[in-house]
Amino acid sequence: MERINVALRNTGKATRREADELISAGKVYVNGVKATLGMQVSPTDQIEIRGKTKEYRYFLYNKPIGIVTTQPQGDEKDIVSTSKFPIKVFPIGRLDKESSGLLIMTNDGRITDDLLSPDKDHEKEYIVNVDKMVTRIFKEKMEKGVLIGGDQKLDQYKTKPCKVQLIGDKSFSIILTEGKNRQIRRMTEALGFKVMKLERTRIGKFMIGKLKPGEWREVKM
Repeated sequence: MERINVALRNTGKATRREADELISAGKVYVNGVKATLGMQVSPTDQIEIRGKTKEYRYFLYNKPIGIVTTQPQGDEKDIVSTSKFPIKVFPIGRLDKESSGLLIMTNDGRITDDLLSPDKDHEKEYIVNVDKMVTRIFKEKMEKGVLIGGDQKLDQYKTKPCKVQLIGDKSFSIILTEGKNRQIRRMTEALGFKVMKLERTRIGKFMIGKLKPGEWREVKM
C-alpha cells in the first residue's frame, strides 16, 4: 500500500504536489470512486484522472554568460526575468554564471528526478577552453576521474570516468554522466589548468544546434 500522491508520481502522471492539487479539485478517482487526500492505494487499484489536466511543455534554452540559472542576488539577472517564455517555466539542472549553453526549461516537475538522477547516466557534453596547452596526459587523467574537493580527505571526491576529446591547443570537449557543482572547473583546476570559457552543447539527445545566446526553441520529450 502507498499514498495515492506517491502512486501517481510513480506512474509519471503527476508530481506529488500536482497529484494533491488534482485530488483536491475532485479529478482523481480510485476504482470509480472520487479519491481523497492521503488515501492509501494498492497496486491492483485502478486510478484515473478525469477532466482537463495540465499541459506540459519543454524548451531548449541557450543560457548566455552572466545570467544566473535561478535566485539572482543583488543586481544579477536570471533566465526567467530576461527571457520571454509563453508559460511559466523553470530550469532542469543548472549552469553557473560564468558558463553558457544548453538548459532544458519546462513546467513539468515529473522529469526532474529522471534527468538529474546520478543513477540514470544521462550524458551532458561541453566545449571547454583553458589557459594552457592540453596534452594526451591531461586527457587521460580527466577520463579516468579526478580527485576534487576540500583539503580534508573525507571531503574529497573522485569524479566518474568520462570521455574527453582534444579539439585544439587549448580546448577540448568532455562528456559527463554526473553533475557535481562546478565540476569541470574543479577537475581542470585540480590538474593545474584554469577554465577560460565553458559551453554546454548537449543534454542526452538534445543538441544546442543553432540557438544563439538567449534564444529558445520548443521540443517534444
